[in-house]
Amino acid sequence: MRPNVIVALLVGLVLGFVGGRAFTGSPTTNAAGNKPTAAAANAPRPNARPVDPTVFKVPIDGSPVKGNADALVTLVEFSDYQCPFCSRANATVEQLQKDYGSKLRVVMKQNPLSFHPRARPAALAALAAGEQGKYWEYHETLFANSKALEDADLEKYASQLGLDITRWKADMASPKLSAIVDRDQALAGKLGANGTPAFFINGRFLSGAQPIANFKTLIDEELGKAEALTRSGTPASQVYAAIMAKGVESAPSKAAQQEAPAQAYRKVDVPADAPSFGPKDAKVTIVEWSDFECPFCSRVGPTLKQIKETYAKDVRVVFRHQPLSFHPNAKGAAEASMAAHEQGKFWEYHDKLFANQRALDRASLEKYAQELGLNMGQFKAALDSGKFRAKVEADAAAGAAVGANGTPTFFVNGREFVGAQPFDNFKKIIEEEKARAEKLLASGTKQGDLYARLIEEGLKSNGAAPQAQAPAEPPVQNIEVGNAPARGPKNAPVTIVAFSDFECPFCGRVVPTLKQIEDEYKGKVRVAFKHQPLPFHANAKPAAMAAMAAHEQGKFWEYHDKLFANQRALDRASLEKYAQELGLNMGQFKAALDSNKYDAQVTADMSEASRVGVNGTPTFFINGRALVGAQPAEAFKRVIDEELKKKGSVAADQK
Repeated sequence: MRPNVIVALLVGLVLGFVGGRAFTGSPTTNAAGNKPTAAAANAPRPNARPVDPTVFKVPIDGSPVKGNADALVTLVEFSDYQCPFCSRANATVEQLQKDYGSKLRVVMKQNPLSFHPRARPAALAALAAGEQGKYWEYHETLFANSKALEDADLEKYASQLGLDITRWKADMASPKLSAIVDRDQALAGKLGANGTPAFFINGRFLSGAQPIANFKTLIDEELGKAEALTRSGTPASQVYAAIMAKGVESAPSKAAQQEAPAQAYRKVDVPADAPSFGPKDAKVTIVEWSDFECPFCSRVGPTLKQIKETYAKDVRVVFRHQPLSFHPNAKGAAEASMAAHEQGKFWEYHDKLFANQRALDRASLEKYAQELGLNMGQFKAALDSGKFRAKVEADAAAGAAVGANGTPTFFVNGREFVGAQPFDNFKKIIEEEKARAEKLLASGTKQGDLYARLIEEGLKSNGAAPQAQAPAEPPVQNIEVGNAPARGPKNAPVTIVAFSDFECPFCGRVVPTLKQIEDEYKGKVRVAFKHQPLPFHANAKPAAMAAMAAHEQGKFWEYHDKLFANQRALDRASLEKYAQELGLNMGQFKAALDSNKYDAQVTADMSEASRVGVNGTPTFFINGRALVGAQPAEAFKRVIDEELKKKGSVAADQK
C-alpha cells in the first residue's frame, strides 16, 4: 500500500482495510502492553489519538458475548479470522478484558473479507461451535492458527474442543448461521466499518489494530459517562440500551466516504514498450504502477478486468513496475513478466503471478512460463542476463518522480488515483475524464494528440482545483537524540531518528536501505536508534534491553545487525549467544538483563514515540519530518535532499 496514504490510513488506516492500509509498516500498537495498576488504568492519556464523538446504534442481540450484562462499557468488534491485523488486535482485546474486568463486555461480529477465502468458513465454524457453547474457545483457537483454516483444520479444532462433530457440521451448513454472517456484514457496511478489525466502544468507532492506549482513552471516556448514567438512576444493565437509544443508524456522508477524491494531475509518460491493453488512441489512459508481491495490487485485478469489459473502446490500461524494497521477490517477478511480454504473453503471466503471490521464487517463475508455453531458453536467458532489469528500474524511478511511491497507484489521464479501489470509484473518474476527452475532440484535437492535450490541460487545472492540493505534511517534531545509540557525525546536517522493533519484519527489511543511505550520504547523515517494541512481539522488549546492554560495551550496531538477522530467535539464550559471538563481557551483559537496567530507557523511548504520534514500526524522523514504514531509498533521499538544500549543501555529492 502507498506509504504516504498509510500516514493518513495505516497511521490511521493500515490498519485494517486499505485500509489497511494497507499497510508498509506494522500498523499496530506502540504501548507497552503490560498490565497496569488500577490507578494507571484510569489515568488520563493526553497523547492518545482523538476519536470521533459520533455514537452509532450497534445492536448486539444474537451475537457472541463475553462479559457481564451489567458491564458499563460494551466493545463490539467486527473481525475476520484470516486477517493478520485482527489476530494482533485480539491480544489487545484480551489485555483490555484483564485490565477492566467486569466493567468491559466484548461482543463479536463476523466480517469475513472477500479476499480472504477461508475467513467465511472459519466464521461459520466458530458460530457452529457457539451452538454448543464453545464459541470463545473456538474463536481463540482460530486466531492462534490463522494460517491453518482449511476444512480439515477447522474440523480438527472442533474435535479438540470436544464438540459433537456431526452436529457441528450440520450447524455450519445451516442457513441460520450463514444469515448471521450476512447480517453482521450488512451492519458493518451500514456503519462504515468496511475493513477489519473495526471496533465500536459504546457505539463510538475505532478503526484498526490501534495502540492499547487509544482503546483505553476511549474506554475511560465512556466509562465516565456510563457511571454518570448510573448515578442518575439508570440501572447498569440498561446503560448500553440508553446510549444506543440516542445513537445514529448509519455512517454519515456515506456517499462522500465511498468517493475517493482525485488528486492532482501529473505529467505521466507512456513508454512505447510498456504492456497495455485497449486502444492506443483511447479517450482515457490509465497508467498503473504495481508490484506483483503486493496483496492490494492483486485485489484490483478483477476491477481492471471489469474496466476492460465495460470500456473496451474508450480505455487503455498501461502497466508499469514499482517493486517495493520490502518485497524480496517483486523485482524478479517484474523482470520475468517483461520476459513473458517479450513473447507476447504479459497479461497471461501477470494473472499467474497475482494468483500465486506467495510463490515467486525463480523455480516458480519458470514453472509459470512453462505452463504458458513460452520459449524457455529465451525466457531463462532474459532472467539470467538481467535483460529487463533496467526497464523495471526505469519504471520505478518514473513512478517515484510522479509520486507513485506505493502500490497500486494509478494515473487516469494523468490524474492521481490511489489504492485498490472498487469499480464504481474508477467508473466515476473514467466518466469524468471521458467527458473531458470528448470535449477536446469536439474542439478539434486530433485523436493521436489527445493524451498529450489531456495531460497539458490537466496540469493547467491543478492550481485551481482545491482537491488537487497535496496533503499537508505532518508537523515537524523536535526529537532529541539524547543518549540513544547513533552513528555519523554529531554535526551532520541531517539526523534520522528511527523508532524500531527488533521483532518487526518491516523494521528488518529497512536495515539495508538505511545502510545504503549512510553510504551515499557519508558525513552528511547521522542515524539514531530509539526503541518501540510492540506488545504483540513477545521478545521485542527483551531484545531492545539486550541491545542497550551491548551498547554499554560499545557494540550496539553490531548487536543490532545480529538481532535483525535472527528475528525469529530472540529468546534469552539467543540474546546471550549473540553477545558471546561479539566478545562482550558476559557477566556484565547478563547482569544488565537480570536487573532490567535498561527498562527505563526503552520505556522512555516508547513514551516519546507516543508523544510524537508514532503508531507503528518502523517510523523515521528526518530532521523531525516523519517518514512511515519500510519505504524505498528514494523516499528517504527525497526528504534528505530537501533538508540538505535548506542547509546549503550539495545533495549526496551529486549522486
